[in-house]
Amino acid sequence: MKAVQVTGYGDVDKLKVVDIPVPEPRENEVLVKVEACAINNTEIWMREGAYGTDSKSGWRPEGVQFPRTPGSDITGKIVKAGKLVDESIIGKDVVLFPFTSSGEEGSEHISLDMSFIGSEYDGGYAEYVVWPAELCFDMPLPSYSESAVFSVSGLTAWHMVKQIQVQPGETVMVTGANGGVGSLNVQIASKVFGAKVIAIIGNLDSEEKMRELGATHVLSYKSDSLSKEILEVNGGPIDSVLDVVGDALFSTSLEVLKNGGKFCISGSAGGQKTNLDFRTMYLKHITMYGSVLGTRAEFKEMLNAISEGKIKPVIDKTFPLEEAKEAQVYFKNKGKLGKILLLP
Repeated sequence: MKAVQVTGYGDVDKLKVVDIPVPEPRENEVLVKVEACAINNTEIWMREGAYGTDSKSGWRPEGVQFPRTPGSDITGKIVKAGKLVDESIIGKDVVLFPFTSSGEEGSEHISLDMSFIGSEYDGGYAEYVVWPAELCFDMPLPSYSESAVFSVSGLTAWHMVKQIQVQPGETVMVTGANGGVGSLNVQIASKVFGAKVIAIIGNLDSEEKMRELGATHVLSYKSDSLSKEILEVNGGPIDSVLDVVGDALFSTSLEVLKNGGKFCISGSAGGQKTNLDFRTMYLKHITMYGSVLGTRAEFKEMLNAISEGKIKPVIDKTFPLEEAKEAQVYFKNKGKLGKILLLP
């Protein structure tokens, strides 16, 4: 089968298109013919070594083992079942829950043995992938491409919104609102949980689209008076921030949060380190959350909301599998709106 492998830490030249045998499912696994795989920051940062280049480079202590086939947002058709799997599952169109874990229900995502597809396991930059049968769920939409944009970004966004316990009528600021996680944060906070959303993007050409997704106000991070604009459109401080940017908007976020406000972060594309004056946190009684992925129960909740039409797929562009290098380069460009897909 055709696959794209990461051969080591470095630039996109570490991505190689190869021909390798089709994997065989183990007794509790199924073989999935991959129809679409969305790109995430996670596989790019893994390749670049942003998580480290030693034994702590992956999600598990032993680090990433190369060569590795990346890709975690996967949809496809089950074409073969392991000997302990009911063969009636063959032929199902599925979306893959993106990690394994021995953690108890509700804490799977924080278990020490949490292992991610595309990092600890070979993932979806390939024509076929094997995965535990119990972690394959019915696609929420008829389209493989549209169903592929939610697994990692959607689960992350859903868990973020749940963590800050958004209430109807509260104001939530979403940074990176044009990206994969951000565009879903806007939809989930507004259309599922009833919040007012202030979407922060770069180019205001996307303002109309952000409003369609549920944003009440759309502002540009390029503004020299962003904090003032946020406070003006909201009529005062905001309740919560859902952040995927990191350093670039961190001070602004703390400035516009109300006393008792909540800040949740799941990415740092705008800077991985920051300066923090602890006095701001404790004098304003700010609660901070770190967030990655979520639980199986939340994944099911999200899939139900998608199938009910509450959350819409946002796709910027698709690439053939062979153009994984070009797709990852494009992914890092600013100004895109929604997810980037590889189609085997």
